[in-house]
Amino acid sequence: MLCESDFQNPAGTRQALDRIRDLAAGTGPIRIMEVCGTHTMAIARCGLKSLLPPEVRLISGPGCPVCVTPAGVIDGILRLTEDPSVTIASYGDLLRVPGSRRGDCLLRRKAAGASVESVYSAMDALALAQQRPDRQVVFLGVGFETTAPGTAACIQEACSRRVSNFSVLSLLKQTEPALRALIAAPDFGVDAFLCPGHVAAITGSQAFRFLPDAFGLPAVVSGFEAGDLVFSILELMRMLAYKKPDLVNEYRRLVKPEGNPAARQMIRQVFAPCASQWRGLGEIPEGGLAIRGEYAHLDAALRFDFQPEDAGEIPGCRCSDVIRGVLDPQDCPLFQTVCTPADPVGPCMVSGEGSCAAASRFRQLS
Repeated sequence: MLCESDFQNPAGTRQALDRIRDLAAGTGPIRIMEVCGTHTMAIARCGLKSLLPPEVRLISGPGCPVCVTPAGVIDGILRLTEDPSVTIASYGDLLRVPGSRRGDCLLRRKAAGASVESVYSAMDALALAQQRPDRQVVFLGVGFETTAPGTAACIQEACSRRVSNFSVLSLLKQTEPALRALIAAPDFGVDAFLCPGHVAAITGSQAFRFLPDAFGLPAVVSGFEAGDLVFSILELMRMLAYKKPDLVNEYRRLVKPEGNPAARQMIRQVFAPCASQWRGLGEIPEGGLAIRGEYAHLDAALRFDFQPEDAGEIPGCRCSDVIRGVLDPQDCPLFQTVCTPADPVGPCMVSGEGSCAAASRFRQLS
């Protein structure tokens, strides 16, 4: 029986891959979905797909928060840059994501004179607001449960300091409702899940217990090293081969069953679940996190009457299908022709965690 420590050396990894091949010979075609952009990049970087037997197919799901932010929301943010009193503060990836019009993004608006700043954290945006009391600084709070505690802490700090020219536009998403919506879709065809280790560090591994219990789908909370991924895929193959779906926490060195109680409590104090639009999945009940009423004075959606525009994808862009895992990036007609990392059409090619960006950057290894 192989154990986790065996995957810290090449011989153990080879043994694990051999065992995966043996199991795959008896299972037939298997589709395993990762729902974390960091996993997507790690899989591509180490060339894992090329090492697996042809029966085992790895596909990427809605694991990139920048990618699942709809075009209409981006259009609304771009419209907000037209207010001369507003400075938009955002993580770098979001600056290059286009809305419904190709080439129109925050970085392009900045080049044209709009006040747009790249920050590393919500607290950086708060510091910017205190340095520029003459401007209204709006932080774009994008992310999953991983970044929600930091955004929540910043909102509480801004309230404590009584910073009146700072607000947050919550673009935060919740993972479980999205996975439930994905599974309920008529074109769903996944046999097992690699669950996101970073999200589980906050929510706890048990947050993914619903996958085997409610849907009979094997699930492994995985780390991000090549050995983690091989070990996790082997665990999934065992469960599928023996028809015993369960939840396994492979990332035990970081993820606890209960997660991070303090971080979870902070999220609950500042945010409440709300319906949210996801690119590719539509509106998902409780798919987002809205700022609670006691912090409403720091809610940019209320302060600026923010309304996402009713906008679709850029013509020809298939990011919505890539996000749902029903289309490989290479099968999009725009991939590496019209849509490239230097001149991206859709968000999956923009983001450092996007499926198309991973496939493009590590094309020879995937």
